[in-house]
Amino acid sequence: MAERAPLVMLVAGEASGNQHAAAMFLELRSLIPEIRGIGMGGSAMREAGIDIRVDSTGLGVIGLTEIARHYGEIQRALESMKALARTERPDLLICVDYKEFNFRLARAAKAAGIKVLFYVSPQVWAWRPGRVKDYGRAIDHMAVIFPFEVPFYERHGIPVTYVGHPLAGKIAPVADAENMRRELGLDESGPLVALLPGSRGNEIHRLLPLMLQTAERIAGERPDVRFVLIQAQSVSDVLLDGYLKASALPLRVVKERRHDVLGCCDAVMTTSGTATLEVALLGVPMAIVYKLAPFSYWLGKLLVTIPFIGLPNILAGRKIVQEFIQHEANAEAVGAELLRILSEPDYALQMRRDLAEIQRALGEGGGSRRLAELATELLGSAARTS
Repeated sequence: MAERAPLVMLVAGEASGNQHAAAMFLELRSLIPEIRGIGMGGSAMREAGIDIRVDSTGLGVIGLTEIARHYGEIQRALESMKALARTERPDLLICVDYKEFNFRLARAAKAAGIKVLFYVSPQVWAWRPGRVKDYGRAIDHMAVIFPFEVPFYERHGIPVTYVGHPLAGKIAPVADAENMRRELGLDESGPLVALLPGSRGNEIHRLLPLMLQTAERIAGERPDVRFVLIQAQSVSDVLLDGYLKASALPLRVVKERRHDVLGCCDAVMTTSGTATLEVALLGVPMAIVYKLAPFSYWLGKLLVTIPFIGLPNILAGRKIVQEFIQHEANAEAVGAELLRILSEPDYALQMRRDLAEIQRALGEGGGSRRLAELATELLGSAARTS
């Protein structure tokens, strides 16, 4: 009987997961050229050669209230992925982040006899730690991106491998910010502050008005400061336009070369999540802002067991950048922090030194390659007879 090429199913629901899955699949194809990929994701995964059966654009929402509003759409996507796993019988399901969705999918796939690799650990070490056993029953292997996660899973007898963060080694501070600004056509006449409002629609709704108000407040005190908004690929122009037209703030919006642009900045206000690590790896001082629907925030306060939400602070084990959460996320408080960064060189320098610790903690890079090698081990002699 003829052998069939190995088949992997990759599922990502958010912009960062989409990028991670794409990078990993490209590495996997270099190891197994004949491998095929199907699944759920966005444009980066499609461009990497994965056959996207469900487009995840718009599915990346956070908070119970927000998820409830999109429940029907998310549930339909989940049922589509379960059906795809049953009919296509992939040799390996690779769940990339998108915790609750992928947990349910992993459980169904494992019950159907499909191997499951979960990439980007659900933060059960931060909240609802009792769920770690549920994940252990639903997967075959956990691939983690932070070294401190390994002993947590080992204590619970779950096969785990530290592969490193996919951003490590791919992002480095800009060597000459002045020349880079000139190359990018950015205003060179004053300090530059970036706005990173997120990649999800509900993040834009909750955070962009605050960020614009904060920027207007800063501009009122420091007219020399310039502003640039980094637009995620998953965020439409239409979504941004309504907010930007309502603001009188002169603002440059960029989509391309985000790391080069961020590296030119003197300060950044950013939502929580992967973006904070991007900024940390670039060594740029930042303020983290985060808002949820009131009920989601209240529930999170009950369940979260660690003192920080920002990944740089979690990795450092102490507060090295300021976090402005829920009612503390207001233009006056965030503006004061950013003005301090811009006005106090010693304060900004200490933050840059602290962020350098994060760069060292995340290592030299190669996370996507190590993940692909782990997937290859799990596949074994993956080609099956038909």
